Amino acid sequence: MAKAATAPAGAFFANWRQNIIYIGFVVIFVIFAVTLNDKGFLNPNNLLNIVRQTAMIAVMAVAMTFVLSAGEIDLSVGAVAGLTTVTVAMAISVAGPLGGVLAGLATGLAVGVFNGWLTTRIGIPSFLTTLAMMGIAKGVAMWISDTAAVPILSPGYSWVFGGGSVGPIPVLMFWMALIAGIGHVALRRSGFGRKVLATGGGETAARYSGIDTASIKFKVLVLSSCAAALAGMLYAGRLQSGRFQLGEGDELSVIAAAVLGGTSLFGGKGTVIGTIVGALMIGMINNGLILMGLEFSQQLIAKGAIIILAVALSQKRR
Repeated sequence: MAKAATAPAGAFFANWRQNIIYIGFVVIFVIFAVTLNDKGFLNPNNLLNIVRQTAMIAVMAVAMTFVLSAGEIDLSVGAVAGLTTVTVAMAISVAGPLGGVLAGLATGLAVGVFNGWLTTRIGIPSFLTTLAMMGIAKGVAMWISDTAAVPILSPGYSWVFGGGSVGPIPVLMFWMALIAGIGHVALRRSGFGRKVLATGGGETAARYSGIDTASIKFKVLVLSSCAAALAGMLYAGRLQSGRFQLGEGDELSVIAAAVLGGTSLFGGKGTVIGTIVGALMIGMINNGLILMGLEFSQQLIAKGAIIILAVALSQKRR
C-alpha cells in the first residue's frame, strides 16, 4: 500500500520537466507568501484580485492553446479585446445590453474570419496577418471612439460580464472556469481537439490522413478572435467603459501563459489546464511585483523574462 501511495508522487517528480509549471507555481506562491505576508499577499481579497486581473488573460490563453497547438499564432488578441470594449459600449448606448453582447460577438467573429481567410486562403503567415490586424483593430477602436472612453450605464451588463460577485466569489472566476472546462474537454475529448493536435504535429501527415488542415487552422483563428472578444466584453463590464487601451500588450501574457503551461510554440502539443495555471502564475507574479513596489518599467522587464523562459521551456520539451 505504501508503494502504491508513493508511486504517483514519484512519477510526478520523475517527470519534473513536464510538471515544471505546477512546481514553479507552488514555489513562487510560497516565496511571495513568506516575503510579502506583511503586505497582504495572502489576504483573501488580494488573492481574489489576482483572479480578477487574470481572468481575461486566461480566457484568451485557452483559445491561444488551440492556435499554437495547430501550429499558428495570433498576435491580435489584445487589440481585438480593446476594440470589442468600444463596440460593446457604443452598442449598449443605442440598443441595450443584448445589442452590446451581439456587437461584441460580431466583432470577434468578423476579425476571426478575416484572419482565418487571409491565412488559409491567401496564404499569408498568421504571424503577419495577426500582426497587421493588431494595428488595424487598435486604429479602428481609436477612430470610432475618438480616443475617448465610452461609458457603460447598464448595471445588469456590468454585473454579468465582470463586475458582479456571487458571495465573495467574483463572476470573473466563473467565466474563467467555464471557458477552461469547455476548452479542456474540446482539446482532450473531442475529434476537433485531436485534429488540432494532429495538424500542428505534422500538417502533411494530417492531410494524408484525411484532415482538412486549412479548415482546422481557420477555425482556431476564429476561435481565438471570439475569445478575445469575450475578454473584451469582460473588460468592459468590469471597468464599466469601452477604451481602446484595454487589452494593450495582452498578447504577450496570453502567449506566455499558454507556453508556460506546456503548449508548444511549434504545434502538436497543448494543455488547457496548464495554460490556466500559467495565466494565474503570471497574474501572481504581476501582483507580487506591485506589492514589492516595483515600477511599471521593471514589471515589463519581468514579463519579458517570463517570455524568454517560456520559449526556453518549449524548446526543451520539443
